[in-house]
Amino acid sequence: MTDLTASARAPSSTLAIDTYRAIWRWHFYAGLIAVPFMILLAVTGSLYLFRDEIDGTLFAHRNVVAAQASAPLPPSELVSRAQAAVPGSTLSAYREPAGPTGSARIALRADGEAVYAFVNPYTGAVLDTVAKRQEFNEVVRKLHSLDYFGSYANRLIEAIAGFAIILVVSGLYLWWPRRQTGGVVTVRGTPSKRVFWRDTHAVTGAVAGLFIAFLAVSGLPWSSFWGGKLTEIATATGTGYPAALWDAVPTSGEHAAHAMDTVGWTMESSPMPMSHAAAAAPIGLDRAVAVARSKGMAPGFEVTPPADAAGVYTAAVFPADLAKVRTIHIDQYAGEPLVDIGYADYGALAKLTELGINVHMGQEFGLANQLLMLATCLAIILSSVAALVMWLKRRPAGRLGVPPYPTSRRVYGALWAMAIAFGILFPLSGLLIVAMVAVDLLVRNVAPLRRAFS
Repeated sequence: MTDLTASARAPSSTLAIDTYRAIWRWHFYAGLIAVPFMILLAVTGSLYLFRDEIDGTLFAHRNVVAAQASAPLPPSELVSRAQAAVPGSTLSAYREPAGPTGSARIALRADGEAVYAFVNPYTGAVLDTVAKRQEFNEVVRKLHSLDYFGSYANRLIEAIAGFAIILVVSGLYLWWPRRQTGGVVTVRGTPSKRVFWRDTHAVTGAVAGLFIAFLAVSGLPWSSFWGGKLTEIATATGTGYPAALWDAVPTSGEHAAHAMDTVGWTMESSPMPMSHAAAAAPIGLDRAVAVARSKGMAPGFEVTPPADAAGVYTAAVFPADLAKVRTIHIDQYAGEPLVDIGYADYGALAKLTELGINVHMGQEFGLANQLLMLATCLAIILSSVAALVMWLKRRPAGRLGVPPYPTSRRVYGALWAMAIAFGILFPLSGLLIVAMVAVDLLVRNVAPLRRAFS
């Protein structure tokens, strides 16, 4: 997927040429596997970067209301209006309006399905109801992670993230100037020429490579295998959530990831506290929301009700400003916070991970962050499309056009060492590398396949 001509013209040793060919061949295979998924990730990621803007424009009918001088209705009243619009439903979470012109979002459960009801906080009018699985940003998010297709598809995306890093590293090696007169920072030729697409692919990848690698790495904490191992490390080393805050309260066997409607990465594995048994009646949603407000939670926080008599109300908010990230577990009888934790309380690894996630999602530095991540997504799409066009222009008719094998196998020792090291860091990507190499060995030793792939 690159051009050997310039390198061949330069006075290079046979070993250098063999190394170039071997890396080119691996780059080609990795690209052939990863490009369709990387385009999907870039398109869906671009949309998700502007989820708030999309909600405020395309879906303003349910997210935006006229500000009024009158006080908003109590949360319990808004929930009652939402439940009336979705008969037989139960409350999953109540989300406060993010501002005077925002609607309240009520998460309900009806017939085993999650439903969002959007309610005008001043009038109680139900603006819209939509199944969570059909809500636009939820659809984009699930496409981005392939959650629609099950856990194995989600793990495939995790493996592709590792391949994105392979493509960046190998691509930078192939791009590195070797006395060629173009294709380093300039694009030669016209769109009708293969060299135009080769240079477009190489220059775009070189300029955006580090940002692409950042997107791949910062997205991994949400993945099932790699992210789970990172959580285990953070918990074992005390660099995740501050477990000591739970020492003074009884906890259930349930974790926040299963009990809360919305939860951040650091808090996913934290245990859920239990309310102290009391003869008093539960405080109710209105009081729980009032407690969260009195504690200075940022607007737009979400309150999850207790699941049973021993459960707690949990108020949580994950705004763009990491300093305002907060989770408060409230005793459903006494109305007192049992655990109150913010970003400042996180351990070092959790803080670094959350910062990476925030930048990944375009939240940390406002519009500049969104535009930088959007530019990176567009670079992924441009470089991927250019690679496909370049390949189609280069490959012989009726054959795959895989780059040639090195003339000597002595370069493979170092490459295998790198592959093993990479497989240890990214196990699922390592498994995909093994499959890729197995196919390549089969191609090399079966004559019909060798002709078809050449």
